[in-house]
Amino acid sequence: MNQFTKICVLGLGYIGLPTASTFATHGLRVVGVDVNPRVVETLRNGGLHIHEPGLRTLVQAAIGSGSLTIGEYPEEADAFIIAVPTPFKDGKKADLEYVISAAEAIVPHLRSGNLVILESTSPPRTTTDLVAPILEKSGLTAGQDFYLAYSPERVLPGQILRELIENARVIGGIDQASAEVGRDLYTIFVRGEIFLTTATTAEMVKLMENTTRDVNIALANEFSRLADRIGIDVWEAIALANRHPRIDILRPGPGVGGHCISVDPWFLVEAAPDITPLIRTARTVNDAQPQFVVELLRRALGQLHDKRIAILGLAYKPNVDDLRESPAIEVAQLLAQAGADVITYEPFKLDFRIPGISSAPSLAAALEGSDALALLVPHTPLLDLGPGEVAALAETRLVVDAVNGWDPQPWQAAGFTVFRLGVGSGD
Repeated sequence: MNQFTKICVLGLGYIGLPTASTFATHGLRVVGVDVNPRVVETLRNGGLHIHEPGLRTLVQAAIGSGSLTIGEYPEEADAFIIAVPTPFKDGKKADLEYVISAAEAIVPHLRSGNLVILESTSPPRTTTDLVAPILEKSGLTAGQDFYLAYSPERVLPGQILRELIENARVIGGIDQASAEVGRDLYTIFVRGEIFLTTATTAEMVKLMENTTRDVNIALANEFSRLADRIGIDVWEAIALANRHPRIDILRPGPGVGGHCISVDPWFLVEAAPDITPLIRTARTVNDAQPQFVVELLRRALGQLHDKRIAILGLAYKPNVDDLRESPAIEVAQLLAQAGADVITYEPFKLDFRIPGISSAPSLAAALEGSDALALLVPHTPLLDLGPGEVAALAETRLVVDAVNGWDPQPWQAAGFTVFRLGVGSGD
């Protein structure tokens, strides 16, 4: 088994920072690297630039012990982990500039016997066809002089620290030895089962997982549109259908966001556009869902122009502050483009601003003077709101619920008119 004493983690976001901190609290010296000076300064000053339960305590313990140091540049290490973003650019193509830059930054520090692991979600063959040639500019050969592997993160925001340790881990090497050395590294803290495969298979595994969820959400979103048109309650229909032991329909909503599910399927479409029509269609359905929510609001209000609409929730999923690719933000932008006066309230990120759209520092400020309020994210503090509390803060009695977050009966009993996604009149 290979021995590791020092590792270097490039990218200190939602995956890199928890990973670096976890290794540091398990006895390794860790250099955490981020090219954003604000991130580096925040961490060095004891702050945190992302919200994740338990992360602040873990990071402070790692830095306070001296095991984790933060910088803008890589250093020599036994192993390097690349955990940088892989967004897409125009045309829904993978933007691998961060991966390229990270690999290039490692080159001057790469030594014989080192291990390099790519964790960033990437199109198939990124490890072998892109990362390996860059690293080999060091004069060393991948699989011969140094080890190279791909190991995708497979954790859920809000539960990252637990799942990082407990979830099964897939490690794909460019050769068997690389996969085995990768296993030696993650064995330091991973309690879940570790599976070894090839780098390209491991890349596909992550993309397949997220694409499967995206396709299933698209089906649920189409069911919501059908229910609206036919005149039934999609939530009741889903609950009844899911009583079948082999059926598990997911929840519809305002769309699909986050850095994974809304992005990863495009990597497969890019790799083989001629044989991925289902994946492309699912992405198109989910990308169009914010417009469907806008039309629901238009129906509720009669018109959108000059109507003041309070948007409750902007994150891409409940109880996190992650707003990447959030459909709620797109809903707000579409409403503003239609002439509505939009004000947003995101309880987990009160300082977030959408250019050209007002942001409320409190729920009361969001509701004041509004013609309608739209629940777009089922954050717990928003779900806990009752009609009495809202009625005391707002004059409007018009509610649009896009996530089935509120039982409509008590709201209607309190004098509210409730429009719900996937619940139609059949007109």
